[in-house]
Amino acid sequence: MMRKVLIVILMIVFAGAGLSSCADAAVKRYKAVVVKEFPHDEGSYTQGLFFDRGRLFESTGQKGESKFREVDLVSGKPVRNLNFANKYFAEGSVMFNGELFILTWTNKVAFVYDAETLEYKQAYRYPREGWGITTDGRQLIASDGSSKLYFMDGKYQVKRTVVVKLNGKAVKYLNELEYIDGKIWANVYTSDVIVIINPDDGRVEATVDCTGLLPDSLRDSRTDVLNGIAYNPDTKKIYLTGKYWKRLYEIKLEEIK
Repeated sequence: MMRKVLIVILMIVFAGAGLSSCADAAVKRYKAVVVKEFPHDEGSYTQGLFFDRGRLFESTGQKGESKFREVDLVSGKPVRNLNFANKYFAEGSVMFNGELFILTWTNKVAFVYDAETLEYKQAYRYPREGWGITTDGRQLIASDGSSKLYFMDGKYQVKRTVVVKLNGKAVKYLNELEYIDGKIWANVYTSDVIVIINPDDGRVEATVDCTGLLPDSLRDSRTDVLNGIAYNPDTKKIYLTGKYWKRLYEIKLEEIK
């Protein structure tokens, strides 16, 4: 019941912020169109999704289920697994400067591992909730479920913060992040909307409607919300999935006129 109430509240907030069809002409509107589909482990509560040197990686949440894994795109099967202790609820993840960075939700800790071996290197105190994380190649960029994005160094120290706004109104519940062609893509938690953000000022320049991406025929009682954006810079392809989804989708954008 609480989730249904939250979704209704978010729909009202999104409409007020322009995430509905009333967005002004300055904000482009796109629809996610499926190009190809791949198997996805329906036991993965997807939190982070990204490519590094052509390889697909995924971090998953829930206490007792949290893990980081390299995944074979075609089969959806794990190639390597890194499991977390039951007390941890893992969140977003990203490779940066030869290291793997992984957030936790409310544990107040963020991890660093060797990117190649996945060997543990260090843990840092993390003062906020951990949600999504990505990189522009120069710094880490993280969300905490609010309308803020945090630009950090390799020790999780914040150097700059921006508030994400659409038509002048803050967009809350920013979750999984991906840096694509100079812009930050952010999934808006519990919605089927992705916002494309200018990293300099936090302004939303476009929205992506992902409604109906996963058909009802592939949903069951455990299927959860859209969450997981991955961009392969080698192929220029974009992939989306969700928590406990049975599919991962290669998509393209179709502008809504």
